[in-house]
Amino acid sequence: MSERRRKLVIVGGGITGLTAAFYAKQAADEAGVPLQITVLEKSERLGGKIHTLRKDGFIIEKGADSFLTRKQPMIDLTRDLGLESRFVGQGSRGKRAYFLHRGAFHPAPKGMVLGIPTDLSTFLETGLVSPDGKARALEDLTLPKNTAEGDESLGGFLERRLGPEMVGSVAEPLLAGIYAGDLYKLSLAATFPQFREAEAQYGSVIQGMQAWQEASKAQASLAPKIGAGSAFLSYEEGLGTIIEGLNQALADAGTTIHRETFAVRVESHENKTETENGTEYRVHLNRGDFLEADSVIVTLPTYEYPGLLPHLPGLVKLSQLPYVSVANVVLAFREEDVPPGFDGSGFVISRKEGRFITACTLTSLKWENTAPSGKVLLRCYVGRAGDQDWVKLTDEEIVSRVCEEVKELLQIEAEPLFHELTRLYRSMPNYPVGHLGNVRAARNELAQVMPGVWLTGAAYLGVGLPDCVQQGKETAEEAVSQLRKAGISGRLTK
Repeated sequence: MSERRRKLVIVGGGITGLTAAFYAKQAADEAGVPLQITVLEKSERLGGKIHTLRKDGFIIEKGADSFLTRKQPMIDLTRDLGLESRFVGQGSRGKRAYFLHRGAFHPAPKGMVLGIPTDLSTFLETGLVSPDGKARALEDLTLPKNTAEGDESLGGFLERRLGPEMVGSVAEPLLAGIYAGDLYKLSLAATFPQFREAEAQYGSVIQGMQAWQEASKAQASLAPKIGAGSAFLSYEEGLGTIIEGLNQALADAGTTIHRETFAVRVESHENKTETENGTEYRVHLNRGDFLEADSVIVTLPTYEYPGLLPHLPGLVKLSQLPYVSVANVVLAFREEDVPPGFDGSGFVISRKEGRFITACTLTSLKWENTAPSGKVLLRCYVGRAGDQDWVKLTDEEIVSRVCEEVKELLQIEAEPLFHELTRLYRSMPNYPVGHLGNVRAARNELAQVMPGVWLTGAAYLGVGLPDCVQQGKETAEEAVSQLRKAGISGRLTK
């Protein structure tokens, strides 16, 4: 008798969930495991934080706008989907970034890696940091390394190594923007573990990042050229390309996708048949019915866990993970209405500047394919940890305040041709100190009572698109491996 078809239900149709479905199919085919895959998506569209709007010749990203070239999983997924020819790198005019410091724009010092100076001669020339701040930062080269075990805050680590001025003027606007978080509450181990590794290996985060940069250059020289040396990548028609590619690949593979459908409860039950005796699951849906599953992959934000999953201490703690709400406002202008003085891809703004916007990207300079000839596209960001009052404002008030600051900072007097406001409520997980331990505890607890239920996604081991892709793939392969072993065990006990 042939092995029965196993059932995998994936809860969440964002990049993690779709990637998990894609690689689960590959892994099942390679392992000879008959597998039926179902994806549940609460909204009417797939993609989660990837949301590309194509309008009047513009390519507008309402969510994520790119991904790091140096992180391989997104590139591998693109190749696996046959979409490598769609890659596009940053435009030649869009590779220079600025900091707004005391009301003036300062270019990011050459050689800065994740806010850490590696070209010290250029760093000493910048007006972004005072002479005393520079001297304190360079003490990192001689300070003893910390040998204490355990996690610490990202802000605490950087202040310990480089001093408070570097944290406030450089690290906070640059690194906190990735998570919209408070550096003094974010986990070092869960956000930038390479900093701690640099200290441990070299006794200096500066020297560690210098070595890391050289190693990255050597690796890049051996790899195929993608994006003409661009630090970031996207696609000719926007990030939606990867979601469309995944959707098509899943449809071709016979994957079932239910939109506007979500899980309200996952429960285990004993399913005894003539050929099988094992624990399986029921995924109860908002429409009143349920799906049978041998394995379930949950990719949702952790605040969705109560009621969905068992009331276990580790899961309860993860469900309390802080999330920050952010928004972005896209503005389109005629090229002649934008003064030509600003020559970078955008700028970041520290908290101490007291601005409404936290950063601004000159999208059509960074990505030349995003605007038609003679037009300019800007994207401004709003919201961060400790500054959530913007959620109380109307759309009109948000757009008005953004336009006021764009006018002041970039001297754009004209009204925009149009605007697009996107509110992203509770969209940015902020990993607290000890987060990785919390993740291990929750997963271990769940494995004891629901060994076929898996937790993954942006709430766990990275918020970037490549991080989510890697987590989706690894989780899918683990789930299929478990199903394969269960199938072998079932056959041996017949």
